Amino acid sequence: MNRSVSFKVVLLGEGSVGKTSIVLRYTDNLFNDKHLETQQASFKTKKLNLDGRRVELAIWDTAGQERFRALGPLYYREANGAILVFDITDEDSFNQVKSWIKELKRMLGDDVVLCIVENKVDLEKDRRVSRQTAEEYAKLVNAKLYPTSAKFNKGIEELFSDLAHRMLEKVGPTSNNSNTSETIRRTGIPIQPTSTKEQTNGTTNKKCCQ
Repeated sequence: MNRSVSFKVVLLGEGSVGKTSIVLRYTDNLFNDKHLETQQASFKTKKLNLDGRRVELAIWDTAGQERFRALGPLYYREANGAILVFDITDEDSFNQVKSWIKELKRMLGDDVVLCIVENKVDLEKDRRVSRQTAEEYAKLVNAKLYPTSAKFNKGIEELFSDLAHRMLEKVGPTSNNSNTSETIRRTGIPIQPTSTKEQTNGTTNKKCCQ
């Protein structure tokens, strides 16, 4: 059997765009109508079997508030994949994605696999960022665009599955070894994982983050 592989994935974006909701929907199939304000970062894992290969995703959900912006490099350092999230009803959140991508490319070059997520597509009638604009930008920075709604569990599984496949393609085939596990990049600075309950207890209720 092929070796198992561990990838580091980081979510970046402004506060209230729905990063935590996306992660919780994917890892625990949970959704909370109240906004969960992430304090610095939280950590989740997800194990997959893709094309007969064991894959573990170490998913880092980072805080979007400006006061935590300087801590970003601690979490996306050595990431294999980055998910940049914006809210389709908030044009400024899309502009901030551009800023994050510039920083990622400066630190990681072209090694990181980029996903741009237009979240809250269930609020299409309130859209402020056109699909065409987002697609053109994604193409410009060699990223892929994914429409999602954490509230209605739309596009979440496809997002992470496609990202995992793209990261595997970047790594390429490895030799067979049933007793060996490989981490493509070292996991970032260790931080105590935050449980769903702890996240809820330590958060501030704000607008819904579909």
